[in-house]
Order: sequence, then structure tokens, then C-alpha cells
Amino acid sequence: MFFLQFAIVLICILIGARIGGIGLGVMGGVGLAILSFGFGLQPAGLPIDVMLMIMAVVSAAAAMQAAGGLDYMIKIATNILRKNPKYITFMAPAVTWTFTVLAGTGHVAYSVLPVIAEVSRHNGIRPERPLSMAVIASQFAIVASPIAAAVVAVVAYLEPQGIHLGDVLKVTMPATVLGIGVACIFVNKMGKELKDDPDYQRLLQDPEYIKENQAKTNVAEIEISKTAKTSVTLFLIGALLVVIMGAFPSLRPNFDGKPMGMAHTIEIVMLTVGALIILICKPNGNAITQGSVFHAGMRAVIAIFGIAWLGDTLMQAHMVEVKESVKALVETAPWTFAFALFLLSVLVNSQGATVATLFPVGIALGIPAPILIGVFVAVNGYFFIPNYGPIIASIDFDTTGTTRIGKYIFNHSFMIPGLLSMAFSLAFGLLFANLFL
Repeated sequence: MFFLQFAIVLICILIGARIGGIGLGVMGGVGLAILSFGFGLQPAGLPIDVMLMIMAVVSAAAAMQAAGGLDYMIKIATNILRKNPKYITFMAPAVTWTFTVLAGTGHVAYSVLPVIAEVSRHNGIRPERPLSMAVIASQFAIVASPIAAAVVAVVAYLEPQGIHLGDVLKVTMPATVLGIGVACIFVNKMGKELKDDPDYQRLLQDPEYIKENQAKTNVAEIEISKTAKTSVTLFLIGALLVVIMGAFPSLRPNFDGKPMGMAHTIEIVMLTVGALIILICKPNGNAITQGSVFHAGMRAVIAIFGIAWLGDTLMQAHMVEVKESVKALVETAPWTFAFALFLLSVLVNSQGATVATLFPVGIALGIPAPILIGVFVAVNGYFFIPNYGPIIASIDFDTTGTTRIGKYIFNHSFMIPGLLSMAFSLAFGLLFANLFL
């Protein structure tokens, strides 16, 4: 029954991707109708925090765009990229990796995805390359973040064996940096250049597309106002505050003895930034909601509303069977532990839950701590099925259409970058674990 229901989820993703726009979201609703009314599955909790984080970040970014800030950032980036135009595929993941390491959540990537997409397009670079690597880096950096729940859990499980936080990070940090860096070399050649991409060239023949996306704007002729610079400064301060508060939980207010969660922190900070941009820079109110950033962000929210809810509903209904099946696999063949970590993370979309389920099994089977740490990065299988928040958001932010879900679902823009990053990071992880532990 699980495989039939899983097939329904995949079919809904495929049809939604073909429809485009809000297609993913509404097809998620169709899938939910089949699973709940047809199979009697109870709908899972809505992905509210993910949706609200995107809405908060998009509100600030859309206000910045209306104030001219995005044009200002594009102009600065263009000047840098003119000298080294191929480096954005390396710079974008470096930024999202750093943000995630410091903030402890990959969702901070939302703040830079629209900028990456626009900078790439304006410089004639295929946005699929930097966007896909930026999203993958934001996932993989979780295992290198000292404040991420998954890392904290690993340390707690391995502490009786004399393993401490530093032991984990001295393996995962260089392993993910080098693994992602090597993957970028290959991804930098992925797909056709925009000037040679027939699908994008067809878009350029559409007057409505030209009008909406200003595809022929001469960046060198863009005039930058003082409010544009102010809006960028405010937006960057907001992003920096999110990172700092993620790195130093003591800066957040405490409730019931615990610091306020990062989801609420991101939402409050970015909504405040949006308000400050509107109050200080005074952009046109209609321009905020008519800009490309706002439209793309709202499409992403609707897509996540439907597809992520659909996927969570399926997994929650079969969580016991999924965990038991993967656990049995590891107990039968311990060498498959890395594959088990990857498989379970694909299904449950949570590094923390994957660690909590399988690390006790690995320890009980006597798998050495260096091996467990070396394969820790395998908990980042989110990219395999394209229903993860930043993946959907980046697809919507890329107005060139190069970042997409493929004809057969699994041949999407993130599969090759994800598998390459995984293979290289695992290799480096096992190497460093053997050298340092």
C-alpha cells in the first residue's frame, strides 16, 4: 500500500511541475484528497513555519526590490562577475554554507536565493548552476553547524566513547567544504549556457516575459538612488542578525527556559526589516507586490503548502514501517549504514530524526565512532525527492526556467549536484575521520 501511495505523491509532483506556476501546490491538494478521502490517511501538520519564513523573507526582499535595492546588488555583482563570471557557482554555495553553519538551519538560504537567480540571469549565467549548489550547500552545512540539532544529537550519542563536538566538526567541516567545492567544478558545466538554451530563448520571444523580467535591461545604465543603497543595507543587516542570533542563542528571548526558536526569529527579524525598508525608503506600495521577487515567493509558498504537506502526510502515516525497514537493513548488513542514513533522510526530511533513529542502531551494532562520523553527511538526502522548501523556492525564483523538476521527477536540477556533493563529502568524511580520530 505504501508504494501505491508513494506513486500517487510522485505523480502529483510530476503533473504539478508540468502545470507550472501554482501547479505544485494545487496538485498537492489533489494528492491529499486521494490519500485522506481515498486511503483514510490523516493529514499531517501543515508546514506552517517553512511557509511563514518564506513569506517574511520575501516581504523584506520584495520591499528592497521596489526600493531599487535588488538592482543595486545586481550592479555590484555584475562588476565583480565581469572579471570572474564563472565564480558565482562557487560563491553562492559558500554563502549559504556559511549562513547555515552559523544559524543552524538551512532555511536562511531563502534570503539569498532571489539575488542569486537575478544576478545569474543578468550576467548570462545559467541560474540552475549556482541555485542548485546553493540549496545543496545549505543542506549539507547542517552537519558542520555546532548548533544544529543533528550535530548535538550525534555528540550526545557518541560522548560515552570519548567523542566531543570538536571531533565531529573537524571531520564534517572540511569534508563538506571540499565535497561541495569539488562538486561545483562539475556543476559549473551543467546544462547549456543561457544564450544556447532553446527554452530560454523562446521565453525571450514573449513580450510579456520581457516586460515582467526586464530581460534586456542594460545593467550598466541602471541609476542607483540613495534609497536603493539604504534598502540593501537594511536587508543585509537583517540577514546578519539572523545569522548572529542563530550562532548565539543567548541573544534571543527565553521562554520556558529555552531560547526562542529560529523559525520565529527569522520571521520577526525579516518582517521588521521589511517594515523599516518601507518606512525609511518609501517604495511604491503597489510595486512591492508586483515585483518578480514577491510573485516567485508566493508561488513557492503555495507549492510548499501543497507538496510538502502531501509528502509529510504519507511519511507520518507510515513512519513506523519505514523506520523498522531501514533499521532491519542496517542490522542485517552494517556496511549499508551510510545508505540507510541517506534513505531514511529522503523519506523523513529531517537530519535530526534520521540521527535519532539510526545512530543508536549503529552504536549497538558496534560500528566504530570514526565510521559513524565519517558517514554522518549521508543524513542530507533531502534533495532526492524535490519537495524540500528551498528547492521549491529556488525553482520559482529562477525566471529563466532552467531550475526545474524533470520530466521523470528524479531528473531534476538538484539530483546531479546533490549526488556529486554526497559522494565527494562522504569520501572526504571517511578520509578525515581516519586521519583525525
